[in-house]
Amino acid sequence: MHPENLLIIADSEHDADMLYAVGMFVPDPFIYLRLAGKGHIVVSDLEIDRAKKQAPHCRVLSLSRYVKLLRGKNGKNPTLSQVAAHILRERRLKKVHVPPSFPVGYARQLRDCGIAVQETKGGCFPAREIKTADEVKKLSAALMMAEVGMAEGIHALKACKIGKGHQLFYRSLPLTSEKLRSIIDVAIIQAGGLASHTIVAGGNQGCDPHERGYGPLLAHEPIILDIFPRSQKTGYFGDITRTVVKGRASEAVRRLYHTVAEGQDLGIAQVRDGARGRDVHQAVLDFFVKRGYKTGKRRGHMEGFFHGTGHGLGLQIHEAPRISPASSDTLRAGHVMTVEPGLYYPGTGGVRLEDVVLVTAKSCRNLTKFEKALEV
Repeated sequence: MHPENLLIIADSEHDADMLYAVGMFVPDPFIYLRLAGKGHIVVSDLEIDRAKKQAPHCRVLSLSRYVKLLRGKNGKNPTLSQVAAHILRERRLKKVHVPPSFPVGYARQLRDCGIAVQETKGGCFPAREIKTADEVKKLSAALMMAEVGMAEGIHALKACKIGKGHQLFYRSLPLTSEKLRSIIDVAIIQAGGLASHTIVAGGNQGCDPHERGYGPLLAHEPIILDIFPRSQKTGYFGDITRTVVKGRASEAVRRLYHTVAEGQDLGIAQVRDGARGRDVHQAVLDFFVKRGYKTGKRRGHMEGFFHGTGHGLGLQIHEAPRISPASSDTLRAGHVMTVEPGLYYPGTGGVRLEDVVLVTAKSCRNLTKFEKALEV
């Protein structure tokens, strides 16, 4: 933990640092102050009793008390930054550190109140990168929610009938990306997660790694299922990707799939304490090139392997460290990472496989239990 005083003004539904600091969901912006190593939160009367129960490690202060104290003669209520400035002045503090995302308006108001504002170096909570045993359990639970969604999606594909033009029919109706996504997302909600922007991309749509997918799904072509729900209880994310074919995969797709699977195995074998993110990525990229799969622009579109191999996972779906060509990160024991290489060639389709691993001293432990199978 950094020794300097810290101020965050945000809601903990969307701000990962705030959620990490307090450990409870609050939908509206509130004040978190770390003063002399001790956390303080200033919340509305609506949240005070809950905050005392769910954030016992923090001193809970009443926002209404400060609003009454600082309300101007014209009846105008103080802003959250003005309340924070008053608390700092009470403690004879003239400077505070804030996260890089701190709103400009709040910073200006603090300076107007005589408080110097300085951006934190290395993030508000560097310890967020190294996951505790409790955090690994929470991540594993969120990953299980993703696997529940994956199982339901693949079950629906297995139940499909193949019609004219290779069109898939589910319960006598055409199966679309939108319908399969809804099946997956509902299963995740029932498991206690919240899915957002689940990817169900078939055929050439899968060649754009962030294309969510739309329209009818077809048999005999690859379908990328990328599922990354957030636990509604803890806020931690799970992340899993599988590529499947309903029916028979072509020889080109089959070769693409097995190359990606071997590349993922190679990447996972490279992940350990002390490994450099860019080196792990380069090893996977070199392997693909040796197998004849080059990366570059063709006819105005990128093809091959043109995204990172993995990223940190926690209270954000993408967080440090990174396994990518531009990464300057070194992996450490306790990092929780995705390993998700892919190959994408228009006319053949895209293939991506993704597991979540826990970095250990000599290797890593795969937290993902879901099987890999191309044809369903």
